[in-house]
Amino acid sequence: MAALKPDLRVKLGPLDLQNPVLTASGTFGYAKEFEPFVNLNRLGGIIVKGISLEPRPGNPPPRIVETACGMLNAIGLENVGVDRFISEKMPYLRTLTVPLLVNILGDSVEDYRELAARLDEVPGISGLEINISCPNVKKGGAAFGASPEMAAAVTAAVRKAARLPVIVKLSPNVTDITVMAKAVEDAGADAVSLINTLIGMAINAKTRKPRLANIIGGLSGPAIKPVALRMVWQTAQAVSIPVIGIGGVSTAEDAVEFMLAGASAVQVGTANFYDPSAAEKIVTGLEAYLQEQGEERISNLIGALDTGKN
Repeated sequence: MAALKPDLRVKLGPLDLQNPVLTASGTFGYAKEFEPFVNLNRLGGIIVKGISLEPRPGNPPPRIVETACGMLNAIGLENVGVDRFISEKMPYLRTLTVPLLVNILGDSVEDYRELAARLDEVPGISGLEINISCPNVKKGGAAFGASPEMAAAVTAAVRKAARLPVIVKLSPNVTDITVMAKAVEDAGADAVSLINTLIGMAINAKTRKPRLANIIGGLSGPAIKPVALRMVWQTAQAVSIPVIGIGGVSTAEDAVEFMLAGASAVQVGTANFYDPSAAEKIVTGLEAYLQEQGEERISNLIGALDTGKN
């Protein structure tokens, strides 16, 4: 008799996913670009690139630089804006059967509130992910994710404007990420995703110039995985809402590590650039891992890290 297929289903607050593998915002375009390489309907969910009220051209090139075990990007949140997203991108996205989450970004609390209200009325959207790494132009340019008060204000505004599930994407560029997680949980977040990129830079020693036109950028990929794992583990112990792990997830084993640390799901980001089918391969790899381990349900892995402490 053939062995039963392991159960990969997980819950993210009110969201039910067929497996815990999501795509990370900013690394998967609007999904259609990856259709030739991935069975999109086999993924746990898709998070499209960040959407703002108005279109954004992004930063001038060069805006991506490869680094040891990762990459730096300073794309500048380039996107088509909410109107074109709804009219041009959603018709295709509605044909997919997996949950679609839209990452939103703004320069003020009002921007986030308006985006949430607009997208809440659009059929086919399953949830919102809030990018709080954006600068608050009305408060001197400090990132919303730099203070628990600002992060909570954005979360509360989105929560009030939308009935959709709300996930807050946390920045690692803070003193204590658990304080941020608890602040957005108290403000109404259904889940948190972490980590966003670490701030870094690269220099060309021969030309003595920055390798990025923007000088600094966001570091992602395997290089940040140990930091991300630590922050996921700490956050999962500090909040009662689900945690989504991000940072260097390129194999099924990476995904398992994040789940053992307490993540209910993971996002695949940088790996999409060098292997467009990475996310689907991770789903297949998770099935194989569970079968090898004799584990029936992937949900049994969540927070199952054995630290040797009672």
